[in-house]
Amino acid sequence: MSTGPMHPYLARELVIRASRADEHWARLARVQLTDQMVGAGRHIDHVNAEWLARVVADYGWPDVPLVGEGGARAAWRLALRADTRADFQRLASRVMLEAVERGTASLRQWAHLYDRCLAVADRPQYYGTQYRLGPDGPQMQTVSEPACDLDARRAAVGLPPAGAALQSLQGRLAAKPRFDRNGYGDAPAAVLLDAA
Repeated sequence: MSTGPMHPYLARELVIRASRADEHWARLARVQLTDQMVGAGRHIDHVNAEWLARVVADYGWPDVPLVGEGGARAAWRLALRADTRADFQRLASRVMLEAVERGTASLRQWAHLYDRCLAVADRPQYYGTQYRLGPDGPQMQTVSEPACDLDARRAAVGLPPAGAALQSLQGRLAAKPRFDRNGYGDAPAAVLLDAA
């Protein structure tokens, strides 16, 4: 018999915040962005990072027992976008890893967050999960020792080979956007979040 999350209200708030951020970036991702649009998105991400930092201080990492699968995934999405609070983003990576070691958080998601922390610090990523849109489409950001064991490192955390991940990402970016009932499409910002 499965039980629900210990804090369903917290789970709901995590999902709402992550969904609103996704919607904002999805609306903007297929248009030429102005500095104001990017600034508004960064403001949303910063506010969410501040809120998530308080949650982590009060409860620890919002893992599956605490907030359920959806809430845990939403917390991870908020942490991935916490670039304006790199100090918190690194802390989130550490406490999420502790939850992974307890078996209450996703190792695969943690690998994305770990790489994000490295990329934000302008250091080579380890698992090859972070991409940037370049003139020829998505390009993997710098990877430490890219020719040495990247696919083995990826496999160890449940990620597909780098080539397959890039092909999948290219396919999703090339596909015609699907729109939900509110008129929001899945767009490069949202697609890149789950790229690898």
